[in-house]
Amino acid sequence: MKYKILLASLLSAVLPLSAQTYQVTVSENDEPMMKGKFEPTWQSLEQYQVPEWFRNVKFGIWAHWGPQCVEGTGDWMARSLYIEGSREYKYHVEHYGHPSEVGFKDIIPLWKAEKWNPEKLVAFYKKIGAQYFFALGNHHDNMDLWDSKYQPWNSVNMGPKRDILAEWAKAARKNGLYFGVSLHADHAWTWYEPAQRHDTIGPKKGIPYDGKLTKEDGKGKWWEGYDPQDLYAQNHPLSKDSWNNNSIHSQWAWGNGANLPSKEFCTNFYNRTLDVINRYNPDLLYFDVTGVPFYPFSDAGLKIAAHFYNHSMATHNGKLEAVMFGKILNEQQKRALVWDVERGAPNEIIDRPWQSCSCIGGWHYNTSIYENNGYKSAANVVKLLADIVSKNGNLLLSVPLRADGTFDEKEEKILNEFGDWMAINKESIYDTRPWVVFGEGPIADSDIPLNAQGFNEGSYGKAGADEIRFTTKGNTLYAIALAWPADGKVVVKSLAKGRKTAPCGNINKVELLGYGKVKFNVNDSGLEVNLPEKLNDIAPVLKIY
Repeated sequence: MKYKILLASLLSAVLPLSAQTYQVTVSENDEPMMKGKFEPTWQSLEQYQVPEWFRNVKFGIWAHWGPQCVEGTGDWMARSLYIEGSREYKYHVEHYGHPSEVGFKDIIPLWKAEKWNPEKLVAFYKKIGAQYFFALGNHHDNMDLWDSKYQPWNSVNMGPKRDILAEWAKAARKNGLYFGVSLHADHAWTWYEPAQRHDTIGPKKGIPYDGKLTKEDGKGKWWEGYDPQDLYAQNHPLSKDSWNNNSIHSQWAWGNGANLPSKEFCTNFYNRTLDVINRYNPDLLYFDVTGVPFYPFSDAGLKIAAHFYNHSMATHNGKLEAVMFGKILNEQQKRALVWDVERGAPNEIIDRPWQSCSCIGGWHYNTSIYENNGYKSAANVVKLLADIVSKNGNLLLSVPLRADGTFDEKEEKILNEFGDWMAINKESIYDTRPWVVFGEGPIADSDIPLNAQGFNEGSYGKAGADEIRFTTKGNTLYAIALAWPADGKVVVKSLAKGRKTAPCGNINKVELLGYGKVKFNVNDSGLEVNLPEKLNDIAPVLKIY
């Protein structure tokens, strides 16, 4: 989930969305798509209505965790270790071996998850305010983290030798959290292409990396009996400009010269995804894609969506309770899916519920972020949460786990500080709806465009005490100042006398959450409140009746 410049997606987003002929159609021989109200077309899927529970929960935590955490070099390490001269390549060569001899397949057995306690972790996530939880089902590294029927490279056969999804699901439901699964392996086809390369300089020049190995090459090796092509999926020509490490970003939506996956590969991902849906009954599904997986050249993603929705209705007595996310959606697609914005937010209220996915550090565990104190502060997480919720969104926050299944002490401190804030102020977040304006302040008044699928959250992290965000619940208005004012005074300009945004009638009461009733004054400048004391180092919340 690195920064991806998706110019191709802009073209696909304006393609006609009527019934179409696909270059690659998936087989339903092994996993039939469930029939029901929804068909695998955008026209049928736009009947979708976001379930009310998703509008209410507002905050979730994501364990973006798998074998790529072993080396501690961060996200996309299973690709970057094959990029000659990269930081990840150098670290891998120094500590594990050369990728012509020791590739990512050989890192998998080193992922033991020896300290992983999903029940303890999910209970902690609930304690600090999460109402839904996401587990990684597979990443671009193409390893399934469950007892997969269609991928031998899975966490039961190797590595932890545990059904990671089953244990996460059990923990989430025991703690009363909605359960989500993210699936990213559809892009392994192009993502792993550097594994077909070789060094261009040095003593290993010209010696192929391990990306083209086959089952026959495993005799006498630890992986004997397993086919590396089931993992790497590199028995195909390289995409256009594949040796340009940035080309994958413009090809993310399968345009601009991307080598298109085969029917076998698309069907395999389709089968694996339906296996997850049918076996673990997730409430939410996340894909790191433009629209749905393999769109627009294959019907796989639309069939997954139709199956997921029909499956949800079948398991909830005819009521649709499922949530499926997509990125860079056009208006029709936003009616069919829930829009996900990566590391960012639109600067306006969105009519339909949406989600921002972000992370307190990198997506996969990165020791350099830990060592350089690169995590988001609890205050910055609150700023993002308040801003997103004020615009009708939810925040899904990834908390990187180390390979052993634990978070570090710096992450723990941040999460506890955030949890302390939520314990006092959660009523301004949960079950709320947007007000007539989402907020006020220099950032609220600025034009802050999204970049591809998001990537503008840095602007919101700079918010000060003059930045206010609003939420409502019934006849109550909440005003969240995004920092504690140095002079202890909050002025809500949107509530000034004569302003169109001011509520009808008089303001009868103002409370500071965590303290109680406070004195206030309404004049031409706004609602003015002198805060009696500083309750925390994050943000005050006014409850206005």
